[in-house]
Amino acid sequence: MGKLPGILKELHLDNQLTPDNIPNIDLYMDQVIQLFEHTFESSTRNAEEKVLTKTMINNYAKGKLLFPIKQKKYSKEHLLLISLIYQLKGTLSINDIKTTLTDINEQIDDINLDSFYEEFLTVAADNVEHGKKDITERINEMTADTDELGDVLQILALVHMSNIYRKAAEKLVDQLAEKKNLS
Repeated sequence: MGKLPGILKELHLDNQLTPDNIPNIDLYMDQVIQLFEHTFESSTRNAEEKVLTKTMINNYAKGKLLFPIKQKKYSKEHLLLISLIYQLKGTLSINDIKTTLTDINEQIDDINLDSFYEEFLTVAADNVEHGKKDITERINEMTADTDELGDVLQILALVHMSNIYRKAAEKLVDQLAEKKNLS
């Protein structure tokens, strides 16, 4: 159980792309990839894992997860949306992400995406603090006969909690889709 604080620190859960990190000029795809790699590389599982690739960005654009790109350049709003996609893609399907972000993409000229994103960052920071505390408390409550079984029990418990959150998020996506179909 003594490994947990080190593991939680190693995850760099507080890494986020902030509006202050985004240059005030539109960026080409390679620059977008560099910005995301620089921001999130310490959060990846290993050195081989890519944060963002050209293929990913092209798939996001083809799948209409992003409003249209102009002159092969990505605006600040595009980068904020790509960051949200980055957060969502570990849990939700591409179709669920599209459903979740459709309203933002359709109303991009009418909403204050900076303000919405800042609110997300506040919620995310709060989630990190609560999550670390909750994980630590839950893991400390577990007992097993051996260290090996204890590790397996911890993995099972964390995956189970992850599944609970994922299923709840999927239900919210389904409700959002239903609401859109009714209107």
